[in-house]
Amino acid sequence: MQLLTPSGQRVAAAGPEISAQEIEAHIADVTSADLSDMYADMVIVRRLDEEATALQRQGELGLWAPLRGQEAAQVGSARALAPDDMAFPSYREHGVAYCRGVDPVAILGLFRGTAHGGWDPNEHGFALYAIVVGSQTLHATGYAMGVSREASQNGWRAGQKPAAEASKGRAVECATIAYFGDGASSQGDVGEAFGWAAVFNAPVVFFCQNNQYAISEPTSRQSRVPISHRAAGHGFPGVRVDGNDVLATLAVTRWALARARAGEGPTLIEAVTYRMGAHTTADDPTRYRDADEVARWAERDPLARVRAYLTAQNALDDAAAAAIAARADEAATELRRRCLALPDPEPLSMFDHVTVVESGHVAAERADLADFLGTGDDPPAPSSTSPRAASAHAARPSPARPDLAPADSAPASSAPASSVPASSVPRAPSPPGSSPPEASLAAARSVAPPPQTPGPEASCPR
Repeated sequence: MQLLTPSGQRVAAAGPEISAQEIEAHIADVTSADLSDMYADMVIVRRLDEEATALQRQGELGLWAPLRGQEAAQVGSARALAPDDMAFPSYREHGVAYCRGVDPVAILGLFRGTAHGGWDPNEHGFALYAIVVGSQTLHATGYAMGVSREASQNGWRAGQKPAAEASKGRAVECATIAYFGDGASSQGDVGEAFGWAAVFNAPVVFFCQNNQYAISEPTSRQSRVPISHRAAGHGFPGVRVDGNDVLATLAVTRWALARARAGEGPTLIEAVTYRMGAHTTADDPTRYRDADEVARWAERDPLARVRAYLTAQNALDDAAAAAIAARADEAATELRRRCLALPDPEPLSMFDHVTVVESGHVAAERADLADFLGTGDDPPAPSSTSPRAASAHAARPSPARPDLAPADSAPASSAPASSVPASSVPRAPSPPGSSPPEASLAAARSVAPPPQTPGPEASCPR
């Protein structure tokens, strides 16, 4: 499905699931000014992505997942969403986040390690990033099923007949969209989400950005048919769209969301695009793809085709394009400034929001880190509501470090001790007037030392 060719020519499109008339109806209200705004979104998103990549290369971020080349797929689909719709991203949807009003520095905080998430999903209609590949499709399906059930319950309260037909669900006020990649489509979670969404007629759109590679594996190693064809096996439509065409992506996503809101169930969209950069900044794409392939896809650049179309329509000149680029540079400069100003969190705060009630396992790890940092903090008492957690807390071993073994304990075996002297291990200084962490630890614990041979038991209290 394509409406703008790589050279910027406007064409008509149709497919087996959606006619050209339907496609055009869903973008009849899109003016040249609207398309210019989407072009500006794409330029700014690309510039912010470049700045984040540079920050990672300079050691200011632990990792970054670039999106270069996927701007049209993300901006086009995001601009199709209504304010009350809910989006469930993976970890590369920086463009969708931008369009949903998420502060870009909140995303950088996640990759800088200063925050667990950084934004309110309810406020933006945009869930937190899902690092576990494919898991967000299950979250989205469950959310959509909840929306559908809530609509049914409201109908029952109003005296309407419940929608019990399997082929037609109840209309809902908001739709759900789940973003994932071609690699995630090979995960069992995604297949399960398809099955549940189909059986329960959930108002969800599955939006697959097929960027041609699951890290280093091409799509041909993942599927023998187009990914969009998988929808047929579950009984709902699948549409393949040019993911580098922002206008076609907008139209198809609007159509799929309208189906969801009307109670017609799920849709799978496969947006065919290309990841111009690395999978993440820890990846070297030159090891698995050649320069000629990258050059061919560069000719289909999503920003270039929109600019060519707008220029031909006299809706964008060089001065306007320069002004957009200047806005993007200003946004990138501000992003860098605010990223570098993010305060480092207290080390022990990493345990604060792991569970609602802290388990003995987490309490033990908190205590171990406190000892290492030389704070001398006592471990929190285990929750009385969890006997298993209490027993795990009581039986936890000491850390797998010889210099922290209790002073009065005997060696577990005749194996030689670590060749690294305790004095060479960097330690935080103890507060004035306090005992060294080793002394307080030895006095507080009467447990066996860790095994001399590293193994699973050295890092797992259970």
